[in-house]
Amino acid sequence: MDDAVRAKYLPIALVVVGLIFIFAIYPMMMWVWPSGWGWTPRQPEYEQMIMGIYATLGVFLIRAAKDPTANASLIWFTIWSSLVHATIMLFQALYDRTERANLLGDIPALFLVALVLWYLMPKHHFKKSENT
Repeated sequence: MDDAVRAKYLPIALVVVGLIFIFAIYPMMMWVWPSGWGWTPRQPEYEQMIMGIYATLGVFLIRAAKDPTANASLIWFTIWSSLVHATIMLFQALYDRTERANLLGDIPALFLVALVLWYLMPKHHFKKSENT
């Protein structure tokens, strides 16, 4: 896929990820699949913190969809922070048997977010005209 096609799909992915971060994480943690999206024992303070961070990031990702190039730092932050977060959770879930359901829940979801955004980010930067 070339950069032009990526540029077409990146804003869509940013909006979808943003909406998921805003509206899907809390239901997944609370009602849909708590064992795959939450950690035991339940900690309301942790859950509120995660929701606050991801809902805020979701709002900014939706805003970034209007001009992804101007918001590349935010997108790369989302990619790298998702990779780091998922990797830490992966090791914790492998170590702690009570967290194994996360291996099929939030861990792959964060890796997927990172990989999709990474793939859609432009790989070539346009050179400025030598006349400018």
